[in-house]
Amino acid sequence: MSAAFDAGGLAGRIAGGEPLALARGISHVENESDGFEALLERLDGRTGRARRIGITGPPGAGKSTLTAALTRHYLEQSLKVGIVAVDPTSPFTGGALLGDRIRMGELSTEPGVFIRSMASRGSLGGLATATREAADLMDAAGYDRVILETLGVGQAELDIAVSADTTAVVLVPESGDGVQAMKAGLMEVADLFVINKSDRPGADRLEKEIAIIMSIRFANRPAGGAGGPGGDAEETWRMPITQTVASEARGVDEFAAHLDRHFDWLRSTGRLEANRRAARLRRAHDALLRRSQRDAQRIWRAASPETLDSGASPYALARRLHEEFRETLRGT
Repeated sequence: MSAAFDAGGLAGRIAGGEPLALARGISHVENESDGFEALLERLDGRTGRARRIGITGPPGAGKSTLTAALTRHYLEQSLKVGIVAVDPTSPFTGGALLGDRIRMGELSTEPGVFIRSMASRGSLGGLATATREAADLMDAAGYDRVILETLGVGQAELDIAVSADTTAVVLVPESGDGVQAMKAGLMEVADLFVINKSDRPGADRLEKEIAIIMSIRFANRPAGGAGGPGGDAEETWRMPITQTVASEARGVDEFAAHLDRHFDWLRSTGRLEANRRAARLRRAHDALLRRSQRDAQRIWRAASPETLDSGASPYALARRLHEEFRETLRGT
């Protein structure tokens, strides 16, 4: 862990909307500096006001361009936007590459926009946890919309998308067979689909493929499964498909309207409250695991050479160290 910092002072500055303080807070969270949990705890009561939007999909779908266009749409509505762009880790520095920020261009200079790239390097809490906590800080800093943009469709990215209130899956006509896209797990996290670069051939075909797949899935779901208890039609969300050309802002207003409609649906059906309550429990679980991992690492580092070289099987050694760990807990 890094050296401790003044969590109370930094929390106050973040709550006051200071971008530099927010940047420092996210760095402390990402690096798991000593005191980062105290920072999150102090700001916990200020979270829950921002709408969180996940944007995911395969590489090359134009997610960053779409994110930029959506951000401009929100700026026109005088809304503040925080963006967490999950980048690949640089093999040389261990930090996030700035491709997303470069693609978003002049947005980074807008006073109502805060962009943060998160490296996909491993940490005790994991990338999904660090990203959620960065979103918490943006929420506490007063940003009205927090967009979580992920690089690809791996498990970490899907975990991040699930933490959003609404998740948009972005595809392009040349992505190939829509069925293959669904096999990547995208259908499981999607609340709506966007076919970007829809001025290219194949956009209508892809839309039809997605619509057919969704109709089959809805038909096969048991009553109450998709629409919640009772499975009432008004409680069932039918995922819209929007065609956009984000580079020209075409279809972005419609995309934003679908995002608003989904959020209203979540709120009216009680799912927003239920989902956020479940998300808080996941965070508590993540925090517990992270604490346990740190304790286990301390036990491992404190183990004597005689213990480690005792010739015991890996499982017997792990059991012995775990027993020592439990004894330590009893003594505290």
